[in-house]
Amino acid sequence: MRAKKSLGQNFLVDPNAQRRIVEALDARPNDEVLEIGPGHGALTDHLAGRVGRLVLVELDDQLAAALTARFADQASVQVVHADVLTVAPDAVLRDVGRARVVGNIPYNITTPILFHLLDARPRPERIVLMVQREVADRILAEPGGKTYGALSVGVRAVADAKRVLHVKRGAFRPVPDVDSTVVLITPHRPPRLSPDEEADLRVLTRETFGRRRKQLGTTLRSAPEYGLDVEALESLATSTGIDMRRRPETLSPEEFVTLARALREAGLPKHLGPTA
Repeated sequence: MRAKKSLGQNFLVDPNAQRRIVEALDARPNDEVLEIGPGHGALTDHLAGRVGRLVLVELDDQLAAALTARFADQASVQVVHADVLTVAPDAVLRDVGRARVVGNIPYNITTPILFHLLDARPRPERIVLMVQREVADRILAEPGGKTYGALSVGVRAVADAKRVLHVKRGAFRPVPDVDSTVVLITPHRPPRLSPDEEADLRVLTRETFGRRRKQLGTTLRSAPEYGLDVEALESLATSTGIDMRRRPETLSPEEFVTLARALREAGLPKHLGPTA
């Protein structure tokens, strides 16, 4: 079946890359695994019959039908014909907190899929995703670099992330225009932030990295969600130990969490209201 550009389909045909992705998932015989976009089953073949339960979420009509027929005699394999962004993990998984997720995901919706998984409560135990190399570089970037930004902070404030392997574009059919990277994301157990704190952090990183050339103090004065005056900024700097003259790309994820918590104590950002 020909790949559909509208669905961002590029099928992984390199058997060595397939094997290494499945190895990184480290799925055990009793584990429940969610595979996103199984396509022709390149990764599925390494998992079916080897894990306790395998849930395949496939949007493509023909591929979903083919997978359903192919695994019809395997009760441990379930095919869900749907857009993964419309599927709540707890609607298809029996125990999300112990489940593992794997997928070669469409590049055009990488970030939405990633946060769809990380917004789950509880989060999956282990997530292994093939993403565009540029996106992986942003996730894994250290403070101070040009690729470090809201995505870096948003992921690593709630999970540990590391690179598993690079995959050259020639490992796919059709051949994409970019190289890929497999990343392993392990959500923190227990979570270090509450849902409200995570929401605060996203607002803060969106506002500050949206003005990444400006100093923190300038953004916190001018952004409608904050609107701090000079006195409030001085108090914030004292309580957090963070110099408000710094630019956002110099702050570590931990410093962003510290800053977001201090702002919440002051009832900010405004639309979220004061802390209880």
